[in-house]
Amino acid sequence: MNILLDTHFIIWLASDPARLTAHEREVLTSQDNRIIASAISIWEIRLKWASAYASGERKGIIDPIEALALVHSAGMSLLMLDAQTAAAPLLVPIDHKDPFDELLLVQAQQEGARLLTRDRALLAHPLAYQPL
Repeated sequence: MNILLDTHFIIWLASDPARLTAHEREVLTSQDNRIIASAISIWEIRLKWASAYASGERKGIIDPIEALALVHSAGMSLLMLDAQTAAAPLLVPIDHKDPFDELLLVQAQQEGARLLTRDRALLAHPLAYQPL
């Protein structure tokens, strides 16, 4: 199965792998699955890393360069964001307007992949995947 990671999975893999369930680890390590990360997630991580709360503390917990290094070192496939993907409609729309979620789902749609997520706003989408 082609598995596209939602951004929070890249963050957890880089910063706190203990947050993954046994089923999620099984999916990520199965030889039957192609694990995919997206440049969209790296961009989202970068935006959080560059943002700060009023206290001055960073909103992001991992450096986007570290996130990209993790993707490469783990041997994940990396999807780029191209104009065709940016323009493509999501065949089953989402109720909220998070552009990162929508673009990740478009990429999953184009790749014949499922989006591994714990995002409650996405779990009912037919392209979302949460192992039991």
